[in-house]
Amino acid sequence: MKPVRSRLCSHVMAGWLAVCLALGLMAMTADGAQADARETRLETHSADRPLTLPRGFSRTPGARDYDRLLSSLQQQRKPDPRRPDNGRRTATGPLGTYTGDDSCRWANDRECDEPGIGTGACPAGTDYSDCWRIATGLEDDSCRWANDGECDEPGIGTGACTQGTDSTDCGDMTGLRFRTDSCEFAFNGICEEPEIGTGRCEPRTDRADCFGRERPLTINDHFFGHDDRVLMDTGEFPWSVIGRIRFETGSQCTASLVAPNVLATAAHCVSDDGRIRPSGRFETGDGLPGGARAARVVDVLLDPLWDERQFTAGNDLDGTDWALLRIDTPLGDELGYLHPMGLAEASRDPRAADVRLRQAGYSWDTGDNLSGNESCRVLEAMNDNTMSHNCDTTRGDSGSPFMVEANGRWHVVAVDSNFRRNPDGPMIYIAARADRFAPLVDDFAAGRIGQGGLRPRGPGKPEALKPVKH
Repeated sequence: MKPVRSRLCSHVMAGWLAVCLALGLMAMTADGAQADARETRLETHSADRPLTLPRGFSRTPGARDYDRLLSSLQQQRKPDPRRPDNGRRTATGPLGTYTGDDSCRWANDRECDEPGIGTGACPAGTDYSDCWRIATGLEDDSCRWANDGECDEPGIGTGACTQGTDSTDCGDMTGLRFRTDSCEFAFNGICEEPEIGTGRCEPRTDRADCFGRERPLTINDHFFGHDDRVLMDTGEFPWSVIGRIRFETGSQCTASLVAPNVLATAAHCVSDDGRIRPSGRFETGDGLPGGARAARVVDVLLDPLWDERQFTAGNDLDGTDWALLRIDTPLGDELGYLHPMGLAEASRDPRAADVRLRQAGYSWDTGDNLSGNESCRVLEAMNDNTMSHNCDTTRGDSGSPFMVEANGRWHVVAVDSNFRRNPDGPMIYIAARADRFAPLVDDFAAGRIGQGGLRPRGPGKPEALKPVKH
């Protein structure tokens, strides 16, 4: 099976744990959360370098993530270009000559991190193995996963191949490398980048307006062929009650107010290597008069059936991927809040085929801007408390609300969860429906149910719902 970054990583911007890996031996050590621009990376293996895995990545032999990891370690690499005696390497191609080494901490992670041609996380000339092909114009199909009809580069694909080694499958989409829509003027229909546009945006931050919204179905973040997202005004309801939670583990997700003192998000956002770790800070967008509002998480409520390891290994528990978080400040008294509603109730039809959805989250590629969908649809409501949808979502949107407006009120009918692979087509995007948590919000808000605090919970399933002792 082709190695991928984990099904959670299509949505969640997770903190990372470090795993030191040598031939024949795996020793795991915690490296802490990476709270910088490299939070969403998956590093590959070399005999003397650590492998960094996303939070929640299964390390159990036989699990899907574990098998993908082993596959990635066995990946055949094209022989390196010539190595001068000084340890630096040189390659020459149509775009010129490039010389460098792998001294950057992010070297050999499949993604070019040098300035100008990559993410900019490494100094020039220190990420040779990941950058030399695109720096010299010698891109090829040397990856073992090349020519399989699916782009496997990091960022624009699955991440299974090193940059520049899946040329045929990635095709014209390589022009979108290292570009985002993080400019505050993104999605306005005008190219705002310097030299090719008005110059109101920084270079490479107005992707959709400068390079188009079409996205092949064979790449990650395919957005069903077309990126339809827009930026939302966080000074206006309901967008004002959607914010980010930055967890103490280093990860972050989207969450929304569903009661004056309760947030709804995804369970995998608060699960960390088999333990429940919900401590963190919620913050709205800064469009409100006086700026963003913030509160601390003080309690958590999960589905009694939630189990992180089982969730990561398959699809059986997708419908339990929701979490309610109680906060220390009732922000909803000032800002208002969304009202949870079962999907069947919202649509008057269990399949909910005609429900118009709105969705918004803090996507990885839109910076501090809230982006989302003004009109998308439920594709199918399944019996496991999930639904599939065609809303354009990506990493960072985990926990974001899917909303309907009915009778003058805004309701949340689901929270963003993950994707399922589809052998016959593009990935299927999944949300956990509100049917299971909607009846619990009032009791949780009042403190009648919940964990009763933020003490870490050990591996295994969370305890059944029960009153908090006073």
